[in-house]
Amino acid sequence: MTVREGSLEAPTRHPLDWKSEDFYHEDKLNHELERVFDICHGCRRCVNLCTAFPKLFDLVDESPTLEVDGIPKKDYWEVIDRCYLCDMCYMTKCPYVPPHEWNVDFPHLMLRAKAIKFRKGGASFRDKLLSNTDALGKLASIPVVVQIVNAANKAAPVRKVMDSMLGIHKDRVLPEYDSAKFRSTAKPDASFPVKDGKQTPGKVAIFSTCYVNYNEPGIGHDLLKILAHNEVPSIVVEKEACCGMPKLELGDLEAVSRNKDINIPPLAKLARDGYAILTAVPSCTLMFKQELPLMFPDDPDVKAVAEAMFDPFEYLVLRHKDGLLKTGFSKALGKVSYHIPCHLRVQNMGQKTRELLEMVPATKVTTVERCAGHDGTWGVKSEYFEQSMKIGRPVFRQMGDAAPDYISSDCAIAGRHIQQGIGEGAAGSGAEKQHPITLIRIAYGL
Repeated sequence: MTVREGSLEAPTRHPLDWKSEDFYHEDKLNHELERVFDICHGCRRCVNLCTAFPKLFDLVDESPTLEVDGIPKKDYWEVIDRCYLCDMCYMTKCPYVPPHEWNVDFPHLMLRAKAIKFRKGGASFRDKLLSNTDALGKLASIPVVVQIVNAANKAAPVRKVMDSMLGIHKDRVLPEYDSAKFRSTAKPDASFPVKDGKQTPGKVAIFSTCYVNYNEPGIGHDLLKILAHNEVPSIVVEKEACCGMPKLELGDLEAVSRNKDINIPPLAKLARDGYAILTAVPSCTLMFKQELPLMFPDDPDVKAVAEAMFDPFEYLVLRHKDGLLKTGFSKALGKVSYHIPCHLRVQNMGQKTRELLEMVPATKVTTVERCAGHDGTWGVKSEYFEQSMKIGRPVFRQMGDAAPDYISSDCAIAGRHIQQGIGEGAAGSGAEKQHPITLIRIAYGL
């Protein structure tokens, strides 16, 4: 039988068999790594996505055989540790993903390797600390403590110690914490009548996310103002924990499962009660839409939540199509350089944020659809900071060259990373960083 050279069919995904003992069998992992790496070596389409693929190809080219079989198995980790599970190779580049018979799922193979490493105790204190976003946020946002933490994160002597002792790069601009947490200060308005559209439920539940709750609560408040302006009744989810994405990227799948057991029951009830569930962080949205359903394919509650989960701009643009969104914007935004983060692109819903921003009169949107390189906690780490800035340089240049009034990304940490990168150059360095949700709030004159 002739093997097809690539596939033109839409990618499909197999459930993650993470509870099987074979999943954690190192010899079987290495066999699959060699098989997939050999396919990647013969193709090389993904060379410009991140540093994982160039490293793989360098290892091949420097091996005595000039093939994957010449790479020592221990050097595979130089590739694995450079993968931050953005999913772009799977969704946009690889011609051999399922349903192709070669069945290549590079991100989930890297995840399998990370899970084996974690199970063997291979995660560092730094990596465990950074992945505990909920615990860090609760501690760092305590009044008085928050002032100390924020000051320390800006103090050069402290940052040098953090670099040498913890492996958090001294030059990485870190997000501030806020003692006025979103969940404790949010004022949702559920008084409006429910108006369901053909494509959208007429009432919304907000899943806060760790980042919005502890770092930038203003994003959540602005989302509530936009919903109220459009007379959409809203509530904040009664109980929540971290979505689990930082633990997934670490390979701590048991922790993902524990957080799922906290989050899914209340979210499933809201989904079945007819709520649209919105999160303002693309990685969190993706976790509920894709990763948890692949980890728990037979859980009806997980499926119900996935079907009810929306990106905020996905929801708002669908409300517009339902004839239920107000478009009387009173303030122009000027020139906006807008970045689409990877975890939003792989949701396969189109450029909804750009669509809504372009509805604002006298607003020119320059859209950059490329990885910025921060990628969760990866770009914070000392050993990957320079690589993250290198990956981001084309994004920094394209966004800065537009001489924007605003730079913006649906991923708030990517936005900060881009602002830092543009600041190291000349063009665009005077632009104001604002989340797209905040830009729409400004455009409404709220």
